[in-house]
Amino acid sequence: MPALIFDCDGVLADTERYGHLPAFNRTFEEFGLPVRWSDDEYARKVKVGGGKERMKTLLTPEFVAEAGLPTDADALDEQVARWHRRKTEIYTGIIASGAIPPRPGVRRTAEEADDAGWALAVASTSAEPSVRSVLELAAGSELAARFSVFAGDIVPHKKPAPDIYTFSLGRLGLDPADVVVIEDSRNGMLAALGAGLACAVTTSAYTGQEDFTGASLVVTSLGEPEPRETVTEVLSDPLGLDPRPFVRLADFESLLAASAAGPN
Repeated sequence: MPALIFDCDGVLADTERYGHLPAFNRTFEEFGLPVRWSDDEYARKVKVGGGKERMKTLLTPEFVAEAGLPTDADALDEQVARWHRRKTEIYTGIIASGAIPPRPGVRRTAEEADDAGWALAVASTSAEPSVRSVLELAAGSELAARFSVFAGDIVPHKKPAPDIYTFSLGRLGLDPADVVVIEDSRNGMLAALGAGLACAVTTSAYTGQEDFTGASLVVTSLGEPEPRETVTEVLSDPLGLDPRPFVRLADFESLLAASAAGPN
């Protein structure tokens, strides 16, 4: 059975800049922490996989002392977990408000794949409640219920390690040759490639300048036909798919066929 596996943040919706960043900063404010991440700072933080891991980058000896935090490692871990639980609550509230629109083409592509009998999944190392809230926003509740969701701390290593995709393949019983992953970042792409999966990239707010060598396709978005027309800009197309004016399921079928055939 062929399958589409979507990353969450940046793929289903452009959530990093408009969801996660303000949620982190509101959390820091609520806990009285002496930090607010700017857009430029957060552009660097997104290269760290996982929200708790991003928070832990703050924990220099100087920051711990200034914030009056415990120095015991276990106590610090529990403090970070409390921050992250609150951050997830704030973030899911932002998503539920409808303030962040889904990315173009996500629901259309998922519907086409579902109608054609493809398996659908989301694989993300973000917290599961956050992932499910974005999936419902992007796909609608009925279609979202047809997705398998693999998220959070279910694997020991986060992207760019391939663990989340290897785990997903095992749980779904899929042949890697039948799977297309849709990612938005170099770390995500490396995770997919490391699991032996073909990867298409839809660049997002913080990832447009990253190196996507190895991806089967790189586009600005999946695109939409009229009346909500969003034209796909093709940034890299090593297989010659030419998916314009917008990406169709047939393009992913061609991607799998070309990947199976290997280099000429």
